[in-house]
Order: sequence, then structure tokens, then C-alpha cells
Amino acid sequence: MKSYLSLIPISAKVHKRQNRMTILCIIFAVFLVTAIFSMAEMGIRMEQTRLLNKHDDLTLQDIISSTTGQTLCIVAIVFFVLVLIAGVLMISSSINSNVKQRIKFFGMMRCIGMSKQQIIHFVKLEALNWCKAAIPIGVTLGIIITWGLCAVLRFLVGEEFSDIPLFGISIAGIISGIIVGIVAVLIAARTPAKRAAKVSPVTAASGNSEITGNINHAAKVNLFKIETALGIHHAVAAKKTLILMTGSFALSIILFLSFSVLVEFVGYIMPQSAATADIKISSVDVSNGVDSALLDTIGTMDGVKRIFGRRSVFNIPAQLNSNAVEIDMISYDDFDLNCLEKDDMLKKGSDISKVYGNSHYVLATWDKDSSLEIGDKIFVADEEFEIAGLLKYDPFNSDGLTNGEITLITSGDTFIHLTGITDYSLVMIQTTSDVTDEDVTAIRDILDHDCTLNDLRDQRTTGTYIAFVFCIYAFLAIIALVTVLNIVNSISMSVSSKIKSYGAMRAVGMNEHQITKMIVAEAFTYALLGGIVGSMVGLIVYRLLYNILIGTHFSYAIWSLPTIPLLIILLFVCMAAVIAAYLPAKRIHNMAITETINEL
Repeated sequence: MKSYLSLIPISAKVHKRQNRMTILCIIFAVFLVTAIFSMAEMGIRMEQTRLLNKHDDLTLQDIISSTTGQTLCIVAIVFFVLVLIAGVLMISSSINSNVKQRIKFFGMMRCIGMSKQQIIHFVKLEALNWCKAAIPIGVTLGIIITWGLCAVLRFLVGEEFSDIPLFGISIAGIISGIIVGIVAVLIAARTPAKRAAKVSPVTAASGNSEITGNINHAAKVNLFKIETALGIHHAVAAKKTLILMTGSFALSIILFLSFSVLVEFVGYIMPQSAATADIKISSVDVSNGVDSALLDTIGTMDGVKRIFGRRSVFNIPAQLNSNAVEIDMISYDDFDLNCLEKDDMLKKGSDISKVYGNSHYVLATWDKDSSLEIGDKIFVADEEFEIAGLLKYDPFNSDGLTNGEITLITSGDTFIHLTGITDYSLVMIQTTSDVTDEDVTAIRDILDHDCTLNDLRDQRTTGTYIAFVFCIYAFLAIIALVTVLNIVNSISMSVSSKIKSYGAMRAVGMNEHQITKMIVAEAFTYALLGGIVGSMVGLIVYRLLYNILIGTHFSYAIWSLPTIPLLIILLFVCMAAVIAAYLPAKRIHNMAITETINEL
């Protein structure tokens, strides 16, 4: 059969609806890789431009060879592999369902002389034919999204993103997207192609796609009702379909959790504290030399939203669990204490409510090498205090580590009671959105000569943080959407391939409610297995990326279970399973029994 390849474009038009999801999966994989690599290259170009303004001989190799550059390369490779695997599984699942629905077509081709090898060749070329439209769309979307994100970062965020290219074209991003598209399709088409080739002409011509081998085990009806047992049996009997469907569910979860790491990473490199100050006032000699009366005066001035301060004393003799030690003590105003809770800076079990007012409770900084525990007793100036809570790290050291030092945080009243000091070592001001340089100058003019003012307004990172988080959540939303669509399509096509079986069951007395329960059981079997595998592997990948991105750069970081991202994606998976079961069940309900039996 020399002209069989001419049927490929005709088949593509005839089965346009069935191919829709496959094309969407290809577009998704290509778009995601193109956008990721393009944004990475734009970031490198921006960093190169910024550093070249300081260093005339800086090269791109210098950036790539740096620790940050190597970290980004490793992460990019990990995401590349994950997207490739996810694309392969999603595309393979879609092609497999497509082949199952068209088994009679391939049977007819076998009957009129097409060989097994020609069938395999046909399926692979048909899949590559979809790439002609899907890859350009995916690459174009990736470039457009990159341009849009760069424009947002440059014009809305500004700051360090002022040098990011607006309409840059990333050759690496385009090539990576094309490679992912072609490689994913070729790998994904292998198994469905062999499946189509292995079916005998007689079996294929009958249109029964489920006759692929002997069934060795009957449905186990002793644990569930017959319809539920049959649904589970349908899911687990076809091993290859089970692996593909489970893999599609699992990879969606893995991808979602992997991208979720980036949200936490951005939080570490650009911490957003509720207590972040726009202006800081301190004494020249780093003592408690800022008059407390200034707070009332400055608090009423134009441009001032909030003002609060800290007092500090160092190297105070104390006793901790009967051991002589030296401690540092810092006072927090009520607003400052409130921010510790808002910023989730306290370890589990801490009770900050005990610290307010003139109390005998304090907080302490902590790291993984610290021996301090909640409930420890410490004596200061012959008074006993209890550690009511521990901070997750030491905010007073740049590396977040205590370095063996003990730093206590008290309320303002407790600090004054112990030391008698009422003035501040540091006063922090949060300004209004409409603050002017004249307002800041007015604040500076009322300060004593022994006080210095540090204007930090140009170091705000809120806009940058929001921009990064927005981009990451946009990718997460795309992943979640494609997850839902892929699951719905795969299960719908899987059910459609068994229309005859459902028709036969309806003919022997199974009602519509039982048919629905059967389809639901099949869908949730895929969802349950995919959820278990995806959660287990996803948490391992999450931990790996966490260590690469965060653990190696922030020694005080402590990994914790990503409960919220995990619950979100599992919710999406369950929602997709419900929708996937509802649509084909509704279709079967609307079909006559004779129509389902005769369905081709």
C-alpha cells in the first residue's frame, strides 16, 4: 500500500475533535519550556547588562560559572526534564485513547493490506503531523508571554528590572520548545502505535478495542457493589492504559509541586515582612540614644503611616537552666510583636500572647544548632523568665544563624522594667503611598545631631515580589488547567472506547445510575493511584529542588511539608475526575441502548 501516507491529513481532518486534546498537550509542553528558558535567558541578559555597568570585562561565562548561574542551570534542567516527561505521558495518554477509538479504522487498513510496520509508521507520522500546527503555536505563545512578563517587570515593577529586554528572542528557548515538542510526540506515539499494530485484522474490524488479550482475573465483587467493582476492574485490567492515566495524574501533581518551590524561593530572596521600614532612625554611637518623645512628634507628621521602635542591651549576665551565660536583649513594641505572627516567624508551639505587657515571658532566636526549647527558664537580674516562643531563625544576623549567641526578645514594658531604659536604639517608620521627599526632609530636620536617618524607600521589593509570585502562579494556573482538561479528555475517550460494553450492560438490566457509578469508580481509581504516586514522587522532587534553591543558600531554612500546594492540586485532580466521569455518563444516558451497542 504505497499511498497510505496520503491518508494522514485526511485522518487529521476527520478526527479533528479527538485530536484536539493531543494538540493542546503538545502546545502546553512547548509553551511551558519556551517560556521558562526564554525568561531565564532574559534574566541572564538583564544581569549581564547590570553588571557590565560596573565591570567592563564581564562576560556571560562569568555569570554562568557563578553559584547563582549554576543553580539556575540545574533548576532549568530539572524543569525541562519534568515538562518533557509530563508532555510524554499526557500526549501518550491522549494518542492511546485516540487509537482505541479508531481501532476499527486500523483494522480496515490491515484488512486491505497495510502491514504492522506501516501502521506504526502511520501513527507516528500522524502524531508528527499535529506538531506542524502545535509547535509554532506553543513557541509563539511562549515568546508572547515572555514579552508580556518582561514588560510587566520593566514598567510596573521597575527597580532592578529596568534593564530587562522587552522584545528579546531567546534562541535557546525556541530550540528547547521545538525539541520538547518533537521528542515528546515521538516517544509518546511508540506505545499507541505498537498497540494499533498488534491487534488482529478480524478483531480490529469488529470495532472492539478492548479485545487486546486474555483477561485472567474477574472483577472482585465481594468488597464492593457490582457496578463499583466493574469500574475498578475496567481501570486496572488494561495495564498500559492504567500506567498512562496514573502517570498523567501523577506528573501533573509533580509539576505543580515543583513550581510551588519557586514561590517559597522568592519569599527567601525577597522576604516581605509586615514590619519592613521605609525609614530608619538610629543613634550615631549605636546606643539607646533616640529620644522616645520623637515617636509622638514624628507620628503626626505628613507621610508617616506608622512608627515603632526597638531598644537593645548586650552581653547581660544571666542563668539558663542553672548555667551561667551572656545574653542580648531587644525590645519589640506591640506592632513589632504582632508582625512576628503575621510573618509566620515563630516555631510551632510558641505562645506570643504571653509576651505582651510587663510579663515574665520572652521570645528567643533559634536555629537548628540551638539548644533552646520552649519552656526553658532563664534568670535575668534575679528575675525568672520563661521562653514562651522561638523564632525560626535569627533576624539580627545576615545568615539567619545564632552562632551560639542567645538573643531574647521582650515587650517594651518588660524591657523598661528590667533595665530602666526608655529611649530607643532604632526607630522604624512606614510611610504612606503619597509620601514626598519634602516629608522625609522634614523628619530629618527635627532629629538631633547624634541621630542618623536612613531612607530605604528605593529598596522596596514588594513590587518585584508580587511580579515574581504572579508569574509563578500564572504557570501553576496553566498546569492546573491543562491537568483538568487532560484528565477529562483521557477518561472521556477511555469511556467512549467502551461504549459497546456499557450498551451490553444496559441491555441486560443495568440502570443509568449504576452505569454512572461504574464510570465514577473507574475515574477515581485513576485519580487515587495517580494522587498517591504523584504525591510521593512530587514530595521527593519538591525536597530536592528545595535543597538546591533554598537549602544551599539559606542555612537557616527548614523544610516543611507543602500542605497547601498539595491540597490545591489534589483538589484539582478530584474535580477533574468528577467532571471526567460526568460528561461521558451524561452522553451514555442520552443514547439509546441500541445506539450504544452499535457504536463504532
